Amino acid sequence: MIIVKLNGGLGNQMFQYAAGRCLAEKRNTSVKTDFIRNRGDIARDYSLSCYSLTENIANKKDIGFFRYFVSRTKAGKLFGRLYKLLPISGRKYIKEPYFHFYLDFFQAPDDAYLDGYWQSEKYSKDIESVIRREFSLKSECAEKLDKELLGIINSSNSISLHVRRSDYVADNETSRVHGACSAEYYKKAFEYIAKSVSSPHIFIFSDDIEWAKDNLKFDCPVTYVSNGKYADYEEMYYMSRCKHNIIANSSFSWWGSWLNQNPERIVVAPKNWFNDKRFNTKDLIPDSWIKI
Repeated sequence: MIIVKLNGGLGNQMFQYAAGRCLAEKRNTSVKTDFIRNRGDIARDYSLSCYSLTENIANKKDIGFFRYFVSRTKAGKLFGRLYKLLPISGRKYIKEPYFHFYLDFFQAPDDAYLDGYWQSEKYSKDIESVIRREFSLKSECAEKLDKELLGIINSSNSISLHVRRSDYVADNETSRVHGACSAEYYKKAFEYIAKSVSSPHIFIFSDDIEWAKDNLKFDCPVTYVSNGKYADYEEMYYMSRCKHNIIANSSFSWWGSWLNQNPERIVVAPKNWFNDKRFNTKDLIPDSWIKI
């Protein structure tokens, strides 16, 4: 059994699940999830219930002594440091050592607990078709979608554009690490796609839609999608149905673009994913995407 810790928002949880699901597939075992809300983090909930995956929530017995590792107590941290001295094949608790792809990941045993963000398609590329199928919406969730909006997206040369701000600008530490994409980035990204797309129609998704209205001007039709009425999975689905995508430095729009099945899609991503240069993002952006 593989247990994967889930935390953060929808995009983060999707990365975490995908990595655990792939490791479980290779080990011919099951995957379970352990949702933990980070202290001091934005209020997040378990977010995968809308998808067509088999939900297996780890119970206290499953987690057992792993709780010592994921706790922030001094004893837990010390235990974790000592445990990392073992070769990965002999560890049951696997802590992500750095941001880029962990080369030893698939040497983990078949009864491991995964603790990290695992933000690279390399963790799940071998079962891409499985991940795409399991991240399709359940019928009861799909029924709630805005059919009129989907009709406009499907009938136009639609480009999703995601603006992530909120804690990226309001929280000093988050701003120092991440930072928000500039209006200039979005302008250049649109100009790149517009060279290849006739009569584009932009669909803007944002947690600060007023900023987008005030700062992003385009010489084409624009639809502001985010209105406080759509669930996060709904907005991600609308992104995925657009023919092309401009993403923010956010796992949310990363997945909205990755789930886009248009074979001719153009995806533009920010070259600088973090303000903090200590993070190596070489495995984050798929090779076919354009970095600006």
